[in-house]
Amino acid sequence: MPMPRDPIVFEAYRNGYLLSTDRARLDPATVHRFLAGDSYWARGMTLEQLQRALDHSLPIGIYAEDGTLAGFGRVVTDYAIFAYLRDVFTLPAHRGQGLASWLADEIRNHPELVDVTSWMLATRDAHAVYEKAGYRRAPHPEYYMTVPKPDESEAHRP
Repeated sequence: MPMPRDPIVFEAYRNGYLLSTDRARLDPATVHRFLAGDSYWARGMTLEQLQRALDHSLPIGIYAEDGTLAGFGRVVTDYAIFAYLRDVFTLPAHRGQGLASWLADEIRNHPELVDVTSWMLATRDAHAVYEKAGYRRAPHPEYYMTVPKPDESEAHRP
């Protein structure tokens, strides 16, 4: 069985921003600060959890002209059939420029992801952002099931 390898580095440019999957550019501490402190979906995540997640997914950074992180996302994928885009955010100083929509759209041009046929993401409040990138509500949400997070379990009990 072949061992996993790092995918090729994919980069794209738009309006002075660089989108890159180059792991060497990524600043995990900045990503962690936002996810653990400012996001609703990963609040409380430890740096160790983030590092393990980064090690087993395709991280995507968006960088301003000065090289600092402006936005982030990551793809959990098998590089053949399925990809799940998650942890997408834009730092406050860079919001309003369509960076999250650009990331969600542009990452599908990665040479190792262009043939993936099933893309997914979950959002509580940014549907319009991802609709600009071609995402639509699941046609049959009743088909999907999840294991609730521990803090959600009580709310789902009869």
